[in-house]
Amino acid sequence: MTSASSLDHRLRTAWQSRGPLAWALWPLSLIFGAVAVWDRRRQRRRAQRLRVPVMVIGNVVAGGAGKTPTTLAVVRHLQARGWRPGIVSRGYRRAAGEGAPDAPLEVTPTSDPRTVGDEPLLLRQRAGVPVFVAAQRADAGRALLAAHPGVDILVCDDGLQHLKLARDVEIAVFDRRGIGNGWHLPAGPLREPWPRPVDWVLRTEPGPPLALPPGAQAFEATRALAPDAVRADGSTVPLATLGGADTRLVAVAGIARPEAFFDMLRAVSLTLHDTVALPDHYDFDSWRRPPDQRETLVCTEKDAVKLWRLRPDALAVPLVLGVPAAFFNALDAQLAAMGFQARSVAGATA
Repeated sequence: MTSASSLDHRLRTAWQSRGPLAWALWPLSLIFGAVAVWDRRRQRRRAQRLRVPVMVIGNVVAGGAGKTPTTLAVVRHLQARGWRPGIVSRGYRRAAGEGAPDAPLEVTPTSDPRTVGDEPLLLRQRAGVPVFVAAQRADAGRALLAAHPGVDILVCDDGLQHLKLARDVEIAVFDRRGIGNGWHLPAGPLREPWPRPVDWVLRTEPGPPLALPPGAQAFEATRALAPDAVRADGSTVPLATLGGADTRLVAVAGIARPEAFFDMLRAVSLTLHDTVALPDHYDFDSWRRPPDQRETLVCTEKDAVKLWRLRPDALAVPLVLGVPAAFFNALDAQLAAMGFQARSVAGATA
């Protein structure tokens, strides 16, 4: 474990209780919370509405909770219902590419993850729909709609706290941590007060009881590893065949909770010779592990879009999120109640 990931792990552990470290940071959390409330009011006054319905999928805690798998599942459902979705994102920790650093940029299947961000690239490759990134999500949305006028709904991957983009539906995603110790950053994991108004809560893992805002419904999803790992060329290998007697299986993860990925691998009876925990959104530019014919590298899909540049022999293990049908039924019903309809469906019934 690197020093950065070790510090990150220590802080995330402190966020689960109100221990000495959390109490030491508590005065700073009061300032953060006050600023968050002020910023929320400021952004709402400047909210920009686009010509299509906007759905935001995010969370109120720092670190991954399953937003990107949820976005992928929702986009696929919308496609099956006749919608033509597009995805917008800030592209967390992406570096400036050509042109103005804040300008909207379209993500292609071969984009550099350092320029567009790892999660937007993964979504573009997996969903096959238009994806744009920009410092301001409203700018990304306008650019996407100008380039792809057939898009009739936008899904924002992350962005609950970025209210300059007006939204019609909000989904808050939680993993097993829930809201942790209930304090704001840096004493706890909260980016903003909870409960706060949202339409739905989706829990990607079982966790402690969670207070719900008035009118919100909660649904439970399931998480599992796909049965096959994926090579850089797109071919697959059964997960059950990995880690034989002559192979050392090395798991690498640069995500918010690397140990969760390692535990899921062990849960499907894989023996890990070594684990490498790296900071979330790690770029792998400075990471070196000499190739060893006895070793097989496995990583998450988010890591693979960056790691394959250096280690094309690494295997990506997809995460499969099982979202209950009741959640999608509720989503469809709300869109219909708000008067929104997929363009292809509207054309067929005109």
